[in-house]
Amino acid sequence: MSSRKGPPKHQNKFAWKPNGGRTINPTEVGGSLRPFSEVTGVCHRCKVQIDWKRKYGKYKPLTEPAKCQRCSKRNVRQAYHNLCFGCAKEHRVCAKCSCRIDNTVGRDISEVEAEQKTLEEAIKNARERDRRSLLRAMNKGKSQSSSTTPKNDESKAGELFTASSLEEYAELSRDDEDDCSDDDEPRIIG
Repeated sequence: MSSRKGPPKHQNKFAWKPNGGRTINPTEVGGSLRPFSEVTGVCHRCKVQIDWKRKYGKYKPLTEPAKCQRCSKRNVRQAYHNLCFGCAKEHRVCAKCSCRIDNTVGRDISEVEAEQKTLEEAIKNARERDRRSLLRAMNKGKSQSSSTTPKNDESKAGELFTASSLEEYAELSRDDEDDCSDDDEPRIIG
């Protein structure tokens, strides 16, 4: 053990980067086109641990589903998890450390699927021009939210669509379709 007290002799001038000398292929897992999945079903402490592994290049994603320690099925889809999502939710424990918790970090798969279905329905009912604008705004917002937080409260999607939520926009789109269906009848001008 060192007898030296105080600050380190040599301070680091810059933070260490795990892949500083090599470029990451965007199509491999962890690249820009295939980012790591969101950490869900764990307590806050375990989420911090997994985020640290991702930040410093120690994270090893699963190549195939792992076996759950409770139900013994191959349902564990995220790295460093010991329990499948169903068992963790049923027993109200963290999927990584199995400690009892009241709320988990991240969203349920069912919530994500329901939101995705609502979004797809809203996009399906939109005009082609609005659909492409919405997708462009979402992709731009996704890249901005991962790097920095937006400075203004108004987003591009808010300027394009007057509806405050996707459900409201879907309703407006349905109403527009109903109005257009009346126009399909042939009209006699005379």
